[in-house]
Amino acid sequence: MELADIPRLVQDLQGRETHSDEPRYPRVLAEMSAADCRRLGEKYLTDTLVYRSGKPIFIDKMPNNFRHLGLIQLMLPNAKIIDARRGAMACCFSNFKQLFASGQQFTYSIEDIARYYCSYVELMAHWDDALPGKVLRVQHEEVVDNFEKNVRRILEFCGLDFDPRCLQFHKTERPVHSASSEQVRQPINREGFDQWRHYEPWLGPLRTALGSLTES
Repeated sequence: MELADIPRLVQDLQGRETHSDEPRYPRVLAEMSAADCRRLGEKYLTDTLVYRSGKPIFIDKMPNNFRHLGLIQLMLPNAKIIDARRGAMACCFSNFKQLFASGQQFTYSIEDIARYYCSYVELMAHWDDALPGKVLRVQHEEVVDNFEKNVRRILEFCGLDFDPRCLQFHKTERPVHSASSEQVRQPINREGFDQWRHYEPWLGPLRTALGSLTES
């Protein structure tokens, strides 16, 4: 699921300095001891226990967690972090046409979406420098073109054995509580690659705002 536990921990850490209006987070991370970080990690694992059903590994697919990889690395040093990335135009258009329940306020404006995506790419480049080897980048288009190869790559990164059922993900009977609930009931496909092109005459401001990212 897309769990709100990391954002909740951040909210607790955020607060405000008594002598200024500047947020404490992320500066507060530099003041935390190893014991403080361990306590946060233990709290996260305890609070999410219900989702693990006795399994040693589970997935927290909250997209906004990319902003907090420094915190995640401190409190869960064994966590495997995967950056699931999609082409800029397709990703931003997909966000714009989806009505999210809450928590994604930037999706209501083409300009805000473009700014958010650019910030995401910039921040992920920072994490690559600050946490070398800790993040596996998986490009959606490459996954579609060579599904099994990328599934094996992800499993290897996570220290897991290959399971053929991973290639049949759409047959799972587990409930899916996210905007992709319908998509994951279908085999992987190219349907979403070029949807944005049907609206290309109206997406000039988005292309302009994304700049060179539209070519990646």
